[in-house]
Amino acid sequence: METVYIGLGSNLSGSMDDPQQQLQNALAEISDHPKIHQLNSSCFYRTSPVGPQNQPEFINAVAQVKTSLTPLALLDYLQQIENEHGRERKEHWGARTLDLDILIFGQQSIHNTRLIIPHPRIEERAFVLVPLLELKPNFSSANGKSTADLLAKCSDQGIVKL
Repeated sequence: METVYIGLGSNLSGSMDDPQQQLQNALAEISDHPKIHQLNSSCFYRTSPVGPQNQPEFINAVAQVKTSLTPLALLDYLQQIENEHGRERKEHWGARTLDLDILIFGQQSIHNTRLIIPHPRIEERAFVLVPLLELKPNFSSANGKSTADLLAKCSDQGIVKL
């Protein structure tokens, strides 16, 4: 079993749910998989969008799970959940009903056309770093930067704990 950290985000309502409910539903769906166990979630955060600013604020969180799935099998499952929530991949960093990203997959390092692990922008984004540190307070960057340095780099990004 690998310990995996998954970033969750939403800033558009789905067919019946607001962004916060979208994340709650996604967490339940993630934990429904028979090869995913011990789901823990960070608090939810309201965050400013990265990229195009003419979109609603996001609700973000990070989940920690244990799984026997391979990284690509987990990616396929997460993309299935996104699609079921009406995810459309039109605009890079655009608004979305649901975004599920594998941030860390055990100690694995993967770089292929479908998946990069650890996620290449963990260190740049408060909406990932702050909730990740709730679940993994000993997180250290690949280049050895301290948590304080990483958070200082992200300090101008609007993030509010809900």
